[in-house]
Amino acid sequence: MNDLRIVNHQITLVDQVEEKLLNYFKSNNLGPGDPIPKELELATALGVGRSVLREALSRLRMLGLIETRTRRGMLLAEPSLLRGMKRIVEPNMLSDKTLFNILGFRVALEIGMTEMIFQNINKAHIDDLEDIVKRGIVKKYSEYTPVTEYEFHTKLYEITGNSTIMEFQAIIRPVSVFLKERFKDYFLPINKELARTGKLVSHKDLLDFLRKGDKEGFRKGMIDHFGAYYTFLKHENHSEED
Repeated sequence: MNDLRIVNHQITLVDQVEEKLLNYFKSNNLGPGDPIPKELELATALGVGRSVLREALSRLRMLGLIETRTRRGMLLAEPSLLRGMKRIVEPNMLSDKTLFNILGFRVALEIGMTEMIFQNINKAHIDDLEDIVKRGIVKKYSEYTPVTEYEFHTKLYEITGNSTIMEFQAIIRPVSVFLKERFKDYFLPINKELARTGKLVSHKDLLDFLRKGDKEGFRKGMIDHFGAYYTFLKHENHSEED
């Protein structure tokens, strides 16, 4: 561990220790379950006090990269890729631009999930979606309550079978709810116009595409289902440019 010693003084000591530890794990091909040297050994190799080392280790624990087990000491763990994002996605603390970007990412992701959904969907999934649609509460112009919206789209995420995609749904839900409530007076006329032109696509419509096995119809339906979001994001992006 001779290469661990700190030499760069341009960033904080804790930041340097954290970076050195990450590089040490990589260079030694350590993976989940592999033991990590004891604190005293690491502090000596780094040339820092144990308080500095412990703060750096604490950061890595918060990321889920390190865990401590009885009689085994510190071990590397497989971190949740989105754990850090979960901690910071608080709508009130994010700029409008960031909120709009997250909403746009959600729309792109859900439309892009079409192939995975059709690869995995089965009768049990269809039955679950039918139950969600029957229980769903729909307001004017196919506007759903937050719970109804969440249940239906969470099921679509689940059908993909991808745990990272499912985890992302829980993260971005507060953003969608926050934006729809904050800009409800803007969304209402958009939905009215979509309804007038027959372009509103409901959860029931999407379910019908799934039931019939119509992949392209479902993909197009998802685009139209998010029509209000597309119009909203286009307007907000143009407003920023002005």
